[in-house]
Amino acid sequence: MIIENQCQSKLLALEELKDHWEELGMELFPHQIACVEKVIDQMQGKALLADEVGLGKTIEAGMILKELILRGEVNSYLILVPASLGYQWWFELSNKFKLDVWYNRKGRAVLYYDKMIASLDMCKRQKYADGLIEKGFDMVIVDEAHKLKNRNTLNWKFVNSLPKKYCLFLTATPIHNDLQELYNLVSIIHPGLFGSYKNFQSEYVQDKREAKNHQELQMLLEKVMIRNSRQESTLDFPERKVELINLELTPEEKDLYDGVTNLVRTEYRKRVEEKRSILFLLTLQREVCSSSFALLQTLEKMLAEGHPDLQESLRYLYRLAAGIQENAKMRKLLEILRDLDGQAIIFTEYKATQWKLCEYLQKNDLVPVAFNGSMSANRKEWMKAYFRQNGDVLVSTEAGGQGLNFQFCDTLINYDLPWNPMRIEQRIGRIHRLGQKNDVKIYNFSTLGTIEENMVNLLHEKINLFESVIGKLECIIKDNEKAKTFEGNIFRLIAEAENEEDLRKRFDSFGKTIVEKGLFG
Repeated sequence: MIIENQCQSKLLALEELKDHWEELGMELFPHQIACVEKVIDQMQGKALLADEVGLGKTIEAGMILKELILRGEVNSYLILVPASLGYQWWFELSNKFKLDVWYNRKGRAVLYYDKMIASLDMCKRQKYADGLIEKGFDMVIVDEAHKLKNRNTLNWKFVNSLPKKYCLFLTATPIHNDLQELYNLVSIIHPGLFGSYKNFQSEYVQDKREAKNHQELQMLLEKVMIRNSRQESTLDFPERKVELINLELTPEEKDLYDGVTNLVRTEYRKRVEEKRSILFLLTLQREVCSSSFALLQTLEKMLAEGHPDLQESLRYLYRLAAGIQENAKMRKLLEILRDLDGQAIIFTEYKATQWKLCEYLQKNDLVPVAFNGSMSANRKEWMKAYFRQNGDVLVSTEAGGQGLNFQFCDTLINYDLPWNPMRIEQRIGRIHRLGQKNDVKIYNFSTLGTIEENMVNLLHEKINLFESVIGKLECIIKDNEKAKTFEGNIFRLIAEAENEEDLRKRFDSFGKTIVEKGLFG
């Protein structure tokens, strides 16, 4: 349903599609209309759409494209997307905007089509790129545009070289680790806005993650970037109902967890002194927090690779992990799922955990559907459709954490938590987004006496992550250390703690620091 005050808009697309949207029961919101009008009237059809997760960037882009087509400004367009999102884009544009666009999955007759959706990874290949650059398009749209953050990559060079009259980039995270990433994105859309990078550095960069002259920088960004947040919008989003599930490890799981943590702490101190890699220690500590099955797979690889100074410790841990057939989390998960009225999404970081969960749930008469990054684009589309129509639960790795829409589902279970808070928000954004009619239930699993207990306490009580939303514009400009340094800080807390009591104190101090510095908005 189109809300009344939008009928006053001068946009042709609103009048053209009004009856169609009424039939679909589709809602358009003031921030989306305002975005379309600003991009067309003030930004000359060139913009970075950086709305928070779940606020409808795809709809905004579709409306801008449709409006420019109706005005006779756009006859050809290329939409570059991750392969896993191609079908979703085709469905949105053809179903909601009545656009006859070809979804080119396999690169067939790339140069023949003037209106095409295709993956960026495919189009940047030289056998396609040269012809597309020679051809050019009236409009180029790039979804998940943070993949263009590095100007030294083929992604950036290809999109920058594409002739285009109009250009839209979509990303909820225009910066990850460095202000240069923002410069690189903007320099494609609006090459002269910041001048040279040397000039940008001199005027606006305090260090690579901290800006200066904030007000002036923000005024410039408003010429090319639109970022709507939930907190600032008038939208009435369903509530997030968060439940923390505290679980006791079984004795076998506790022995395994303690064994891994002791190895990590011992080896960490030794390797830091000797300036040797500690990456595998981080992997072991993270996997044991997910499941014994994820850890077992890595231990098998490490034993096969050698590591003579660690063989005895690795064999001991391997025996412990191999002896565990069922985790405490699995039993609780089954209990929750049996009490649910509807479908659920489970997130885990590891495929080994994912497959064991699917096997376990299937044995207990549920219909699990697996979703992970190793699947082909066609397979992912099939799995999403199967889940919607037939599945009880989607068990997903982080591959399902971005770009996918599951508004028909209102329950999310964090089987294990990533150590990067932005990825948690991306997970929740799959179901807590425009179009969700029900309150969203979020279950967070935490095993007592482990790093998970400290992590969940930090995220729940210190930064109130699950009830709030990350990402005000001013936070993106001033403080983007959070995503990169958070994980490293967490690992150091574990590795440098003398015992669990010391770890709790370190976490408490870390949480206070975060709150005082306002790193999370």
